[in-house]
Amino acid sequence: MGFFKKLFSGASAKPQSNFFDFTVRCNRCGEAIEGHINLANDLSINDDNSEYFVRKFVMGGGRCFQQVEVELTFDSKRNLLEKQVHGGTFVE
Repeated sequence: MGFFKKLFSGASAKPQSNFFDFTVRCNRCGEAIEGHINLANDLSINDDNSEYFVRKFVMGGGRCFQQVEVELTFDSKRNLLEKQVHGGTFVE
């Protein structure tokens, strides 16, 4: 009976987000561009198996076609360690 009570009680654990969202501003046109990283699928592991990294290119919605490159580094628990951007700046 305890199993069904837990199953249908409506109390649920806090959902974890599998995405890391970011916003960058293009240096060329000034447009704010949103992007996201799927932490379960987009990350690659580095050579010594201690950190994950991803490189993502984002582009705005039509005013200019400049690509902005975002490089992110995460620890083994997928917490952000370092971020770099080329062709733009991060919007905090």
